[in-house]
Amino acid sequence: MMYSSRRKPVLYFKEDRRFLSRKCTVLKLFGLGTVLVLGSLLWLQLSCSGDLGQAVRDGHAPYQPCPVERRAPAIDDLSWGPHKMAVIVPFRERFEELLIFVPYMHSFLNKKKIRHKILIINQVDHFRFNRASLINAGYLESGNDTDYIAMHDVDLLPQNEALDYGFPEEGPFHVASPELHPLYHYKTYVGGILLLTKKHYQMCNGMSNRFWGWGREDDEFFRRLRTAELQLFRPKGINTGYKTFRHIHDPAWRKRDQKRIAAQKQEQFKIDPEGGLTNLHYKVESRQELTISGAPCIVISTSLECDLSQTPWCQLS
Repeated sequence: MMYSSRRKPVLYFKEDRRFLSRKCTVLKLFGLGTVLVLGSLLWLQLSCSGDLGQAVRDGHAPYQPCPVERRAPAIDDLSWGPHKMAVIVPFRERFEELLIFVPYMHSFLNKKKIRHKILIINQVDHFRFNRASLINAGYLESGNDTDYIAMHDVDLLPQNEALDYGFPEEGPFHVASPELHPLYHYKTYVGGILLLTKKHYQMCNGMSNRFWGWGREDDEFFRRLRTAELQLFRPKGINTGYKTFRHIHDPAWRKRDQKRIAAQKQEQFKIDPEGGLTNLHYKVESRQELTISGAPCIVISTSLECDLSQTPWCQLS
């Protein structure tokens, strides 16, 4: 099985004909009422957990999501370790992939006993998609309860449980290395899934905010890692090759924005020595806690700002 289902089972109550045929008593009526109440509550819970999926199938986002189920964290279990990861997912209008990603990654990380929270940084402005700026915003919104981040694409699912998502103390750890990624195999590639401590991300001043549209922001970030003199690490002993990850993006259904306009062609290969966390401008429009098939996540709807005098290619026209 490619990913485990986290749907709750539906319970069916069998009809007891002997109970209904006999003379009703106060006790029996009370018992029947109790069963009906419990059944109604169970139906409400199951319906609630499916609200998001139904809304996406209908073509619109849910107006008011179900409340997150509060579960006791494993803070007393020392086997989970002292660190907590913020999984930062830059996102825009890819709900079909999100419905798969959140429950899959929550289950995958729980099996590995990785403390985590999943942050969906949802770009809601009218500019072109900016993956790097969304990751910067996710870093700033990740809170003091996490000490490292995973820059994680929503369409990339790890299939090998031997992959390490632990705290990258020695240096940035590129989980989706060129030897394992199903599509990108050049040596300087650091996209897909990259783990960094918050200290190391701060040392790089985050990512450049100049990359509007698809691509090239990872290549510029590779240069930042070198400038900060950070040693990059990659997985060892993984023998599943290009089947290590499942890539769930459908290019025929959702095409990438690869247009290069104005001076963007020349600028995309330059290093941005000053830009990053220090010149990021954004606004959090809303923050919502959701559960998808029982898995919790936080959707942070974010509006990015664009300086047209510096990056006029942030809009297509």
